[in-house]
Amino acid sequence: MKYTALLALLFLPNFIVRAQGGLLLSKHFKEVEIPFEYHNDLLIVTVTFNRVFPLKFIFDTGAEHSILAQRQITDLLHVNYDREFKLLGSDMQTELTAYLVRSVHLKVGDWIVGNRPILVLDDDYFRFEELTGREIHGILGSDIFRHFVVKINYSRRTITLTKANIFEPPRGYQEVPMKVHRGKPYLDTWVKIFGDTATNVRLLMDSGASTSLLLYTDTSPELQLPPNTIKGQLGMGLGGFIEGYLGRVNKLGVGNLEMSEVLTNFHEVNKGVDTSLLFERNGILGNKVLGRFYVIFDYPRERLFLKPNKYFKEEFEFDKSGLILLATGVRLNSIMVHDVIDGSPAAEAGVQPGDIIIRANALPSSFMTVEYMHNLLSKREGKRIKLVLLREGEKLKVTFRLRRLI
Repeated sequence: MKYTALLALLFLPNFIVRAQGGLLLSKHFKEVEIPFEYHNDLLIVTVTFNRVFPLKFIFDTGAEHSILAQRQITDLLHVNYDREFKLLGSDMQTELTAYLVRSVHLKVGDWIVGNRPILVLDDDYFRFEELTGREIHGILGSDIFRHFVVKINYSRRTITLTKANIFEPPRGYQEVPMKVHRGKPYLDTWVKIFGDTATNVRLLMDSGASTSLLLYTDTSPELQLPPNTIKGQLGMGLGGFIEGYLGRVNKLGVGNLEMSEVLTNFHEVNKGVDTSLLFERNGILGNKVLGRFYVIFDYPRERLFLKPNKYFKEEFEFDKSGLILLATGVRLNSIMVHDVIDGSPAAEAGVQPGDIIIRANALPSSFMTVEYMHNLLSKREGKRIKLVLLREGEKLKVTFRLRRLI
């Protein structure tokens, strides 16, 4: 059986690529501004689905097609499924099932997207809620916005879509060539992993990735692990967690600017993957880098415009506890320890996978979110953390001090 491959992104058969539908700015607007929420380094927009349901979707430049992760919504609307097909998950082993729905109506602010195909997953393989502690129902892929010029303002939390024929290059921005392949934008740039040796890399610019930089170590012999790394789970994709290493690159080039000590995930692409789907890319550039710029994607002319924003000079921080957390429970108001990094402060204090955090530094769990905990555990070195845990029905108290792991 032939499968469609899924890495951090989704690749679909060509019959979806050829499907056409309406891409409109209502009231004949030449430009429309869409507000977004920014949580867990993800851009989340409100989408009215088939004129009925207000849903939350991730605005994802790294996805070729739009996806609804929760089939129960289309089941309630009695939507016809055109075709079933099999996919492979992010681990390139797990078999997943999805359905094509050909005619869907979406409305995002004043932006109307009518008669469009969308992929509906048979099960919620993304598990966005566990990672973010928020309801997220799917992703908006480039199939519905790649005909426009797309500006993302991370400071104001707005996305602006402009008709390509009226767009004029803005002043104060640097213009950088980009490549667009299967609707996704790529940046050819360089990294210095350690020392002063620069390695040329091609990176997918992915607003659906909450990381800063991810490098596929087996795509170039020069992409070696730096001396100081930690092994662990890089994040969750379709079908499960992705294993790899976390470290820092010495320098990253973005246009004519350099960024230093950039947190980087190092991952191997599994053997057997159709490398043509990767478009010879060496990794992914995510929101923790993109979010330090005003970013404009001129898809039709394959140009990128960049200008540093107020976040540009901030250091790249990482969790200093060693905890990997998930939101659980019907209302996503319970924080569970999914994993603990070996040798970390949390591991040394005795925290174990499966523990439920019911209090953190005197704050009860009813007021905690996954995002709050990530921020708390990324504070300054030496900060004291007191946790009350629930383990197999018993309460435990642990104390540790944050320590830089990488």
